[in-house]
Amino acid sequence: MLIQTFNGVDGLALGLSLQSIKLDLSLSDTQLGVLSGIAFALFYSVMGIPIARWADRGNRVTIIALTTVLWSIMMVLCGKAASFVQLLLIRAGVAVGEAGCMPPSHSLIADYFSRPERPRAVAVYLLGGSLSMVIGYFVAGWLSELYGWRAMFMMLGLPGLVPALLVWLTLKEPRLETKTGFPYNTYASEPQRQAATLASPQPGIKQVATTLLAKRTFRHLVLCFSVMTFFGTGILQWQPAFLIRSYGLKTGELGTWFAVIYGLGGVLGTYLGGALASRFATNNERLQLKAMALVYASFSALSALIYIVPNYHVAFALIALATVAGNSTGGPLFATIQTIVPQRMRAVAIATIYLFANLVGLGLGPLAAGALSDLLRPWLGEASLRYALLALCPGYLWGGWHVWQASKSVNRDLREVRDEPTENAATQAPEASTRTCSWR
Repeated sequence: MLIQTFNGVDGLALGLSLQSIKLDLSLSDTQLGVLSGIAFALFYSVMGIPIARWADRGNRVTIIALTTVLWSIMMVLCGKAASFVQLLLIRAGVAVGEAGCMPPSHSLIADYFSRPERPRAVAVYLLGGSLSMVIGYFVAGWLSELYGWRAMFMMLGLPGLVPALLVWLTLKEPRLETKTGFPYNTYASEPQRQAATLASPQPGIKQVATTLLAKRTFRHLVLCFSVMTFFGTGILQWQPAFLIRSYGLKTGELGTWFAVIYGLGGVLGTYLGGALASRFATNNERLQLKAMALVYASFSALSALIYIVPNYHVAFALIALATVAGNSTGGPLFATIQTIVPQRMRAVAIATIYLFANLVGLGLGPLAAGALSDLLRPWLGEASLRYALLALCPGYLWGGWHVWQASKSVNRDLREVRDEPTENAATQAPEASTRTCSWR
């Protein structure tokens, strides 16, 4: 969770600094969209697949530690960029480092927790994204206002080396652990686990791709996450610039508001979503997905109202409500993905979702918002960004439709994965069991 917290700071700090970077380097909104979108997403998405392949076989703790060091150093270098091209290349380096965070982490969590526990466990991990809002908005906002955006990046990048060291010293890789009693949530003996994990051949990339694409639920969840990332990132990355242009807020004040709203609201929504799913929809992924579809519908309406109201205090209240609703879906969504795919394909499954979501969403979302703002500027002037973001809000309904379709096939895909003959026949926990390990 701590790694995820630091991992999310970079993009938020960049969003707060877009207006400052625009003035410093004389860039257009479209160029800013490239910097915050495709320049990062292309490398993040493409490098995620080989890193995930490594994670499905190798030491996930080592992967997380090394990639954390990489993106921390590259983030420091963002403050040294003197041109659009230099910042573009550095952002690509940040992306490669951050690609090593999500897939190995989700894979580790799925090994530690059984099916009933996963929505809550994944939600706790995803709290890092909400906690990053506190640092990424509050700290970055004031650092940018007091010292400038260059110093801000350098001051935020260096502390990332600390959690990298903590990962190296404290996390355990279950595949290499032979000590009896290690909290690895399976019911096989250590020799059985080692034989199954280390001796069996890793599925080929063709086999992995065929298995994942054959799952209708997985396909719809990929499309849902891609659509939500496109509209969500496009809106979120430009939201600070909208509030600065429309209401004259300073980065320090804005960062404080966002830290409270996105930090506390995100923590509340993320944890509640996972906890409620584990408590009231235990082993019922179909019900979880249907509830998520309804949440996305309300999220779309709340998001649109943000750009209609004339008062920024009302806008902040609506952002808070939307934040709680939107973040509640993370735990159940990723837990479902980890449950419907075989154990040795989990990291690649997460990397595949981020491959499409980031190429389509993170890569094109901010660019689409910036380009649409430039397109509307001749008619709407400074209000062009407001209407560009408003035009993106109905897109959340599209994502809700996909998750509703996923609910129709999830039970079938769950039956298939339970019936598949896998190398972990001895190591798989009885997923429906509520039995817990002694360490808990």
